[in-house]
Amino acid sequence: MASTHANGRRLVPGTEQKRRHTISILVENRFNALSRIAGLFSAKGYNIDSLSVGPTEDESVSRMTIVTEGDDPIIEQITKQLHKLIDTIKVVDLTFDNFVERELVLLKIQTTTQTRSEIMQVAEIFRAKVVDISPRTLTLEATGSKQKVDAIIKMLKQFGIKEIARTGQVALKREFHGEV
Repeated sequence: MASTHANGRRLVPGTEQKRRHTISILVENRFNALSRIAGLFSAKGYNIDSLSVGPTEDESVSRMTIVTEGDDPIIEQITKQLHKLIDTIKVVDLTFDNFVERELVLLKIQTTTQTRSEIMQVAEIFRAKVVDISPRTLTLEATGSKQKVDAIIKMLKQFGIKEIARTGQVALKREFHGEV
């Protein structure tokens, strides 16, 4: 017997496939809210690929963006469990909606006088900014989709990446649904 996913799509048992899901959660800005949500994922054996948390326009509310992987029934189970947590205000699986996503990465790259201009060209192509410089390193800041961040990292590996710091994905549902 087929069931229906929360977004109205029919689920046929055995036909679900794993995919990346971006889940946006509004929570009351209270002590231990993050640990309760992370604990839920841990207790159920679900992996968090990316987690980003920050305040919203309302100081008493924080937005969490969690990226995880699973088939539709698993994600439906996760969202139901998230709704039950005391600090949760709203849970939205953005995966089936149009949404804007961004990630920030800081990259410290080894450089020499010979490689510096080539690194700067790669940075320019990806619209990355130089945020720190020393005789032996360049630190770049880049923002964009996960794919863009992965691509700049791949392009700069050949020069020797000393350190990477990534924020994880943040996302908001798109409101505009027309042609530009």
